[in-house]
Parts: sequence; structure tokens; C-alpha cells
Amino acid sequence: MFDYETLRIIWWFILLFLVSGFAVMDGFDLGIGMLLPFLGKTDDERRVMLNAIGPTWEGNQTWLVTLGGISFGAWSLVYATLFSGLYTGMLILLFGLFLRPVGFDYRSKLTNARWRSTWDWALFFGGFVPAVVLSLAAGNLMIGLPFKFDNDFRSHYTGHFLDLLQPFALLTVIVGVSLFCLHGAVFLHWRTEALLAERARRVIIWSGLLFLASFIMAGIWVALDLEGYRISSAIDTNIVNNLLAKIVIKENGLWMTNYSRYPGLMLSPMIAILGTGLVLYLTVKCRSGIAFLISSLVVMCTIITAAGSMFPFIMPSITVPSSSLTIWDASASYYTLHVLFFVTVIMMPVVIGYTLWVYRIMRGKVTIEDIETNRNVLY
Repeated sequence: MFDYETLRIIWWFILLFLVSGFAVMDGFDLGIGMLLPFLGKTDDERRVMLNAIGPTWEGNQTWLVTLGGISFGAWSLVYATLFSGLYTGMLILLFGLFLRPVGFDYRSKLTNARWRSTWDWALFFGGFVPAVVLSLAAGNLMIGLPFKFDNDFRSHYTGHFLDLLQPFALLTVIVGVSLFCLHGAVFLHWRTEALLAERARRVIIWSGLLFLASFIMAGIWVALDLEGYRISSAIDTNIVNNLLAKIVIKENGLWMTNYSRYPGLMLSPMIAILGTGLVLYLTVKCRSGIAFLISSLVVMCTIITAAGSMFPFIMPSITVPSSSLTIWDASASYYTLHVLFFVTVIMMPVVIGYTLWVYRIMRGKVTIEDIETNRNVLY
């Protein structure tokens, strides 16, 4: 049906779709978790915040599980290299995520104020830590990770966790955390009312401006002072390639090459910037439902901007550039991609349809009156 090259490109888009899906669907959960101890001034207000995402947060988090499974099947070299090399970071991410289910389930079991405050801060870290780790990983993927492959195609990670704390990567942390705070605050403004919605509106303003400033600064850095990667040797995109046979060069500004090669890619950073301004305008006009849709588009376009800049690279190697993983040498076999494609075509519409149905059923605002009426039932 499709040749090998086309399947690889399709699976790159599927990978991009899953990353974007996780960032959109779980991003506002992470944002609300980060805002929980600060926006909720009373216990009831914090319960309103939790129950705004209570019916859907577990389903949203499964996007990350799906992303891991798809990476294992379609991009096994990427999965093995990333998870083994960034083992410490992955553990920190998982321990951060572990705080969320126990925080949701145990926070309201006791009425003790100290008990609930402790779990509020646990939920804060359950949102903040994954946002930081994932943003830090994204920044380091653009810089390049310190790994190489030997002649037996075994990967060797040559760096340490603290090496990831580079200035550009720390800037991407600001981009990611501010974006998740913006996305969470927009959702909260949409699903709550009164004082809580007003506080969410103020967060939308400052987080939106912080995201815009850091996103534009990161773009200027990428264009002027960040080394990008380019394959300078011939490569057959329709066969299984020896990943060590290619020649890769590093130069400042190479991550901008795709914008001249594919002019349509310029739409993604433009939409991210203009969309953020539109979110701020719609928030002031109290069009919170539309603002949330635009905010979701901003999240997607931010990820597309980074991934589009790197194409066809998925994991560049700063240690030995020729060991960099691209879509042409890091994918599974043709047969595997072919089978997985048909499974995905069947199952993905079911997942998306079910997700839309759940959000339709759970629509509407969460109020303090709801908490008082269902005090022993809700989170």
C-alpha cells in the first residue's frame, strides 16, 4: 500500500500527533496541578480545581503510555537509546507522576488541614516535575544528546543528568512550564466561575506574556546561536540503513533550513505567537471555550515548530553526529510499520471518539455549590 519511505514519514507524523496529544490533553492537568496551592485560597476552591479535571485526568495521562508503546514498536532504537540514556530523568518523571493518583485519591479522605495541604503540594510537584523534565528533554533534543553507537550498534550514553542543565534547555523549561500554566489556567477559566475564574484570568495574562517572550527568545537563539544538524551524505530512504554509514555535520542555524525548504512550516511558530495573543483577547472578552481551543492549537504548534525544525532528526548525537537517529535509520522494519499502521487506523478513531464523548458528557462548570452538595463523593 505504502512504500517504506512513506510509512516512515507517516509514523513520524503519528509520533508527532501523540506527543501533541499528550501535551494538549494532559498539559492543562499539569498546569492546574502547578497552580493548585496558589489559586485556591480555600479548601473548597482547591476541590473545585481538582474536580474540574477529576473525571478526565487519568484518561489524559494514558496518552503518555500510548506514546511509550508506539515508540517501542515503531521507533525501537529511539526508545532504547532515550530510556536507557536518560534513565535518571525518566525516574524523576515517573516519581513525579506517581504523586498525582495518590494525591487525587487521598487528599480529601481526611478533613485535617495539614493533611490536605501536604497533598496539595504533592499535586503541585506532580504537575511541576513532569513539566520541567519533559521541557528539559525537548530542549536537549534540539541541542543533541551525548550518546554514540559502537560497531555492534549498542548505544552508549556518555553524559550525566546535570549535563542536561544547559542554558538553552533551561530556557525551554520556561517555555514549557509557562505554556502548561497558560493552558491550565485557560481550562480553569472555562470550567469555573466567580473569584477562582478571575484569578485564572490573571494567570492567563502573565503566563501568556511569559510564554510569548521565552518562545520568541528561544526562536532567536535557534536561528543565531544554536548548532543544528544536517545529513551531508546520500541516504536511501526506502531501505534499512546502517545508521553509522551517514555523514552528519553540525553548524549554527541548520535547524532553520527546513523553513526555507518547506515554507508552510512557518505557519506553526506564527500560529503559536498570534494564537497566544488571541487567547489573551478572548479571555478578556470571556470567550473561554474558544480560548481553550486556541490554547490547544498553540500547544500543538509549539511542538510542531520544534519537531519541524529537527526533521528528519529525532535524536541528534552531540558526541558522534553520525550516530544521530533519524526517521530513515531509527524506524522499525517495513512489515512492523505496515501492521502497526492498520492497527492505528482502526483504534485511533475509537480513542479520539471516546475522548470527545467523555468531554461532552462532563461539560459544564464546577462550582463550590457542587462541592458542598457532594462533599463525600467528589475529590
